[in-house]
Amino acid sequence: MKPDIHPDNYRTVLFYDSGADQGWLIRSCANTHGKTMVWKDGVEYPLFSLDTSSASHPVYTGKQRNVNVEGRASKFNQRYQSMMSSFRKDK
Repeated sequence: MKPDIHPDNYRTVLFYDSGADQGWLIRSCANTHGKTMVWKDGVEYPLFSLDTSSASHPVYTGKQRNVNVEGRASKFNQRYQSMMSSFRKDK
């Protein structure tokens, strides 16, 4: 590797997802705003907090919210089924 090609702040940073209680040690120049955290190996690393990651995002974990898979038309028909059946009886 060529010497002196990385910025001065290129170091090991802990990217931490608090929602999943999971972190990754990555070499980065990310601005950590002076935050640090002692990781599982007992060493204190600069901390970059993540809102979501693949460990906590529903698309990656498969734990999605309850989603109506039937669709709008089916939901409408269920809601107004009794009213529609009374119209059919009259005719």
